[in-house]
Amino acid sequence: MKKLNLILASLVFASTGAMAQTAPDPMQVRSWAASCSNCHGTNGRAEAGNEALAGANKDDMVKKMLDFKAGRKPATIMHQLAKGYSDDQIVAIAGYFAAQKK
Repeated sequence: MKKLNLILASLVFASTGAMAQTAPDPMQVRSWAASCSNCHGTNGRAEAGNEALAGANKDDMVKKMLDFKAGRKPATIMHQLAKGYSDDQIVAIAGYFAAQKK
């Protein structure tokens, strides 16, 4: 019986780990990214004076966002906004903007 419980627990753990690895729905990622449009423009194409995100390097964006989130990069508002996203959401949002045409 203990062996069966151990096997079942392992299966549950493995399945929840697999679910965590699943890519988020593209429409959900687009929705998260839409909140950035106030400053960074629709689909990351910013007006003059703001940083454009469309076509930017994904890894650079992730690093900046994680630095904002951790308070390592000074900001007026980005440090507050970044804290509202999980690391996985930040990676997904950066991927969305990296894929946009400049």
